[in-house]
Amino acid sequence: MRKAVRVKGLMSLDNKIHETVETINQLKTNREFFLSFAKDPQQFINKWIISQTRDLKTMTDVTGNPEEERRAEYYYQNWAEEAVCRYFYTKVQQKRAELEQALGIRNN
Repeated sequence: MRKAVRVKGLMSLDNKIHETVETINQLKTNREFFLSFAKDPQQFINKWIISQTRDLKTMTDVTGNPEEERRAEYYYQNWAEEAVCRYFYTKVQQKRAELEQALGIRNN
């Protein structure tokens, strides 16, 4: 009986040690993240945006040419103007709906 209690106690301590190590690792990762931001915020943001863009393309299976997308000429194509118009139209519609809801106006 005593052996079972000891084993349970050891397993409990082992779990606590594991949780503590995980917490320390997470805190270390957070510290490195914030230190790199504090050291050079502009470079940090640039690298972070590049990383997020790469992750988004990977998640959505979108392929593109990063070198081409870096250049301003890429965004002077017809599709870009159309995309901007659609984006702003959607935003205006969202704000209109919010305003109508706040004022209690119902659109029939």
